[in-house]
Amino acid sequence: MQKTVYFVVGPTAVGKTAFAIELAKYLNTEIVSADSRQFYREMKIGTAVPSNDELTAVKHHLIGNLSIHENYNVSAFENDALAILEKLFQEHNAVVVVGGSGMYLDALAFGIDDLPDASPEVRKDLKQLYDREGLEAIQQKLIELDPVFYAEMDTQNPKRVLRALEVCLTTGKAYSALRLGQKKKRDFNIRWIGLDQERSKLNKRINLRVDKMLENGLIDEVKQLYPFKHLNALNTVGYKEFFVWLNGEESYEWAVEKVKTNSRRYAKRQMTWFRKNEDIYWINVGELPDIKELIYKLSHEK
Repeated sequence: MQKTVYFVVGPTAVGKTAFAIELAKYLNTEIVSADSRQFYREMKIGTAVPSNDELTAVKHHLIGNLSIHENYNVSAFENDALAILEKLFQEHNAVVVVGGSGMYLDALAFGIDDLPDASPEVRKDLKQLYDREGLEAIQQKLIELDPVFYAEMDTQNPKRVLRALEVCLTTGKAYSALRLGQKKKRDFNIRWIGLDQERSKLNKRINLRVDKMLENGLIDEVKQLYPFKHLNALNTVGYKEFFVWLNGEESYEWAVEKVKTNSRRYAKRQMTWFRKNEDIYWINVGELPDIKELIYKLSHEK
C-alpha cells in the first residue's frame, strides 16, 4: 500500500495548526512542520509556534530543532523532511505536513534543483555588501547578473536575493539558467489541502494574532534577540520591525502597525504562491468539512 502525505497549506493566521492537528488525530499519525521560521528554538512567540497543549496533542517534527546561529536552507530541509517521512512511514500509512513556506513545501513535494553552496568567502563578501549598503545594493547586483530571475522573484526578501547572488557568483552562470524545474518522483501519494478565508476576515485574524503575541511577551523575546539582529533567521516579520524601534529610529506604535501591515502583505504573497498549484483542494475555514468525508473525497479524486 502506497503511503500518503497530506499537505496543509495557506496564509499566516488562517488556522493551519488547529486543522492539521485534527487531521493528524483522525489519521492517527504525526505532523512535520514546513514553516521555515518555526525551525528556530529562540523564536517562539513571534513565529506563532504551536502551544504546549497542541504539541502534546500530536507529535510535531522540525519545530525548534535549530538555533538562529545555525545555517539552514531549503535543500537541507528537503533531506531532513524526507528522512523523517521514511521513518514515520514504518508505523503510519499517512503523515501530515503543515506550513506556509511555499518554497519549503514545494521542495518536499517536488524536489529542488541541486544548486551549489557558496564558498565562505563569497557569502562573507555579499553579507558585508548587504550590511554596508543595504537591500538596494544587492538588488542592483542581481539585476546585473540575472535580470530574468530578478523579474520573477520576491525582491524584498534579502535572503532570496543573497542566495541567488551566491549561485551566480559561485558558478559564473545565471541562477535562472540553472533551475531545471523538473519534478522529482516521490514514492508516496500527495494530497494538497488549502485553507483560505475572506480577505477582510483574515486581516482581522492577523491583527488579533499580533496583539496576542504582544500579550504573550513578544517584546521580551525581541529584546533578548536584539544582539543577534544581524542574523538571517531574524530578518523576518515580527522581529525586524521592533529592531528598528529598539534602534531608536521609529516609535513603538509604528513598529506594531508595521508588523501587522507586513504580516498582511506576507499572507498575500503566500496566496499568490499557492494559487499556482492547481492540485490544492481549497477550503474556507468558515466552512470546514467533516474530516472523514474530506479524506474520502481527496482519495477518490486522483
